[in-house]
Amino acid sequence: QLHLVESGGGLVQPGGSLRLSCADSKATSLSFYTVKWYRQSPGEQRELVAGSGSGGSTDYAHFARDRFTISRDPAKKTVYLQMDNLKPEDTATYYCNAVLGGFTYWGQGTQVTVSP
Repeated sequence: QLHLVESGGGLVQPGGSLRLSCADSKATSLSFYTVKWYRQSPGEQRELVAGSGSGGSTDYAHFARDRFTISRDPAKKTVYLQMDNLKPEDTATYYCNAVLGGFTYWGQGTQVTVSP
């Protein structure tokens, strides 16, 4: 069973960057999991931001393409979401999600606020 922990959120000005991290608190490797980042703003539904398949494939929501990059560091057992050129509309709680064999795990989320 995974216990996903996200980190790296914070307050940033428009145009700035943040790198979010997702790892299991017990240092379980995420290599075999499909890992995705979602986000949710108050009053809105949770939406997919980016995904990383265990075989190396990636996919992005239209708003994330060209600004966000999902990547893995197997040695650190961590999945990252690099977010550049952040906009106020990117303000949300960002969640890490991992899926394997019908089992789905979520982290508690990390807050990203983009404001002057």
